[in-house]
Amino acid sequence: MPHTLAPGPDVVVETEVKHSRFRAALRRVDTAEAALAFVDRQRRLYPDARHHCWAFVVGDDITARAERSSDDGEPGGTAGVPMLQVLHHRDLVNVVAVVTRWFGGIKLGAGGLVRAYSGAVSVALDGATLVERRKQEKFTFTVGHADAGRVESELRGRGVPVLDVAYTNSVEFTVASGDRGELAGLVASLTSGAGELEPAGADWIDA
Repeated sequence: MPHTLAPGPDVVVETEVKHSRFRAALRRVDTAEAALAFVDRQRRLYPDARHHCWAFVVGDDITARAERSSDDGEPGGTAGVPMLQVLHHRDLVNVVAVVTRWFGGIKLGAGGLVRAYSGAVSVALDGATLVERRKQEKFTFTVGHADAGRVESELRGRGVPVLDVAYTNSVEFTVASGDRGELAGLVASLTSGAGELEPAGADWIDA
């Protein structure tokens, strides 16, 4: 199963190799456009740096996955691709990594650059919290307003992913589960049999 960064702030770690500084910044993203926007933001934040190399993988379904990388002026194949390979090795999706380099005056050579850029991403990931992504069925059911708070609290307390709560004349919950029978039993118990599950497709969620 693929993994991604847990929701939260960007993961940022600095390393140093022969006086060159490497700042790795990782963010969870849902689209290629968001990944490229993050790359542009790093450029604007650190215009004094010589290189802003990057790689991203977006898309839970392998058939619809998008990935790109850039060496940003470093010798071909020494930065972006090694960074992308780290993401592949960790089976990560929906993640963009940008490594900003301030040159320290000593050339690292092709092998040294590969190790430095891939290492910067690896060190950042070592300190990051990762979550598994699972494709699960989605269901909706409705309850009255008087019971909505209690039902939501019970669902979350039992680890059921509550994806949406819509308030109209009644309250419609959208939830996910890998076991329809178990979920149906729980909803029936919480709603005294009034809540009936309706299929609502499937989606990838954080496990």
